[in-house]
Amino acid sequence: MVYILQNLRRRQKTSDIDTLLVIQYKYYKIREVGGKIMYQKGQYIIYGIRGVCEVMDIITIDRPDGPKGRLYYVLRPYYQQDSKIVTPVDSEKTITRPLLSKEEALELIDKISDVKEMEVTNDKQREERYKEALKTCDCRVWISMIKALYLRRKDRLEQGKKMTDLDERYFKTAEDNLYSELALSLGMKKDEMVSYITERVLAEA
Repeated sequence: MVYILQNLRRRQKTSDIDTLLVIQYKYYKIREVGGKIMYQKGQYIIYGIRGVCEVMDIITIDRPDGPKGRLYYVLRPYYQQDSKIVTPVDSEKTITRPLLSKEEALELIDKISDVKEMEVTNDKQREERYKEALKTCDCRVWISMIKALYLRRKDRLEQGKKMTDLDERYFKTAEDNLYSELALSLGMKKDEMVSYITERVLAEA
């Protein structure tokens, strides 16, 4: 990934990624409403901004102020084993999707160089744009965000400035989400992903 980031062209158009931020979000919301996928216990999924989660259980909860017999997922974030998320199976608030297959993960890596960096023209909207990108659950959007943040950090360092806490936090989250999913899909360790991606992309160049 470092090789890819260091060789970014600064004048790439960003319209494709900007469109993905809207279209991909709507796509997943429509899929949830029109035909909700039922995940299985033990399955790994992507759950919104929390990234990779394991479906630990599917339970029924009767709430006094809600519908009876409503199904809920009990999720555990993969890299936060002491954390737990309980969310309705039919919830439309958070985008979810299955983990990438091995073939899909390899195809994504092979096309990393083609993904353009996300553009944020208004600093006041920067955090909102980062949140939107993470919430899409789209790996291509995460990559575009990582590229944009890398370039922003590079520019600031050249000016003698540090990366802002905001940028650093979202940069780490985007990398964690991307590398966690790719590692699971490929049966590898998360800390092996940067070198693996770099070697594979260089081999294709």
